[in-house]
Amino acid sequence: MSGYPENVSRLAFDETGYHFPYEADGGRDVLAAAVLRSPSDAGGTPVRSACAALDETTAATVAATLQALATPSRLLILTTLRQAPHPVTELAAVIGMEQSAVSHQVRLLRALGLVTGPRDGRRVVYRLYDEHVAQLLDQAVHHIEHLRLGIHAPG
Repeated sequence: MSGYPENVSRLAFDETGYHFPYEADGGRDVLAAAVLRSPSDAGGTPVRSACAALDETTAATVAATLQALATPSRLLILTTLRQAPHPVTELAAVIGMEQSAVSHQVRLLRALGLVTGPRDGRRVVYRLYDEHVAQLLDQAVHHIEHLRLGIHAPG
């Protein structure tokens, strides 16, 4: 795969948390991440996702995703898309940003696999890529709420 070391494969995630080899899907955006594969996994055997130590490539991919969430305008876009799909013109109106700025931010979010934008005639209607993105947003908000309320995890 172009841009990836030989022992790294692009993998997508299914709803069970298992990784499976990435395959082009008719030009649609596919959420994929670079994950170091062991020689025993060369045949595409599903690998259970775990929050263990990360290899450098995966760490860079996760960092890029988290950086995308570090901008209030992108969070506003994502939380708006969490409610319903929208074209850029509607997103700009709802969020109160210039259409060109929203378009730029959506392009970045799409490149990172956080949103997808299937074409509807002449316009592109954006939506969250999948439920994982919605859960990521929910967890971030819940964490901040717990901090605000002084709720700490045991231990």
